[in-house]
Amino acid sequence: MKALSVTSADGVRLAVHETGNPAGLEILLIHGFNQSHLSWTKQFSDPNLSSEFRMVAFDLRGHGASDKPLDPACYADNARWAADVAAVIATAGLKRPVVVGWSYAGRVITDYLRASGTDGIAGVNFVGAVLSGDSAFMGPGRSHFGGMLNEDLATNIASTARFVRTCFERQPTVDEFETILAYNMVVPPQVRKLVLGRSLNTDDLLAKINVPVLLSYGAKDQLILPAMGEHGAKHIPGAKLSLYEGIGHAPFHEDAARFNSELAAFVRAAQR
Repeated sequence: MKALSVTSADGVRLAVHETGNPAGLEILLIHGFNQSHLSWTKQFSDPNLSSEFRMVAFDLRGHGASDKPLDPACYADNARWAADVAAVIATAGLKRPVVVGWSYAGRVITDYLRASGTDGIAGVNFVGAVLSGDSAFMGPGRSHFGGMLNEDLATNIASTARFVRTCFERQPTVDEFETILAYNMVVPPQVRKLVLGRSLNTDDLLAKINVPVLLSYGAKDQLILPAMGEHGAKHIPGAKLSLYEGIGHAPFHEDAARFNSELAAFVRAAQR
């Protein structure tokens, strides 16, 4: 896997990773709250995806190996998140990628779309993604967030572990869980609080998305209810909802075979 450092417009350094076919159709993968590019391990390691597609993923500001400034302005300003995506696309030399966004990345993608429009992308795959700030679409698993903001380390670890478990209906293996918990703990509680504290208003934007959109949501998601996907299908023109029965917040991990197959078909169709 190739590593790349990208500097965003405000000077925040972003850790970027690339794998797959350098000449293939392009996919930009954006992880969710408290995660990292390693969330996409089952996509990176899929030989079918790797042989056909160029896959690029980056750690969001405050996450993974990217910079973690503690200035509230670095997280409150939606334009900075939009600029991060634009900087990765430009520096990595992506021409017209399909953008895949999990969970919180729904916010990041809509930030980008509001700032830059759709001219630079071929399509969007929203995965268990936040598309509205309406609490009716939020699940009970978000109750773990309080402890995750606590600076007492024992409390923080226990709450983060419960949060990680809540991300999955089909639980990861012991080794996978340990890795996921480890990169979740890389995000400082101060950053978590700032990331969760910013506002969201996308109602006017969804109807303006004019590229192909695939909505991948788990029917057993305890963090973002599948009703969020139905909301997206209702308000985004031409969007297709793919509902994963018996799957939680992470369909790309819990049912990677189906997810990867659907992603490949979507990317091929979007980049015709």
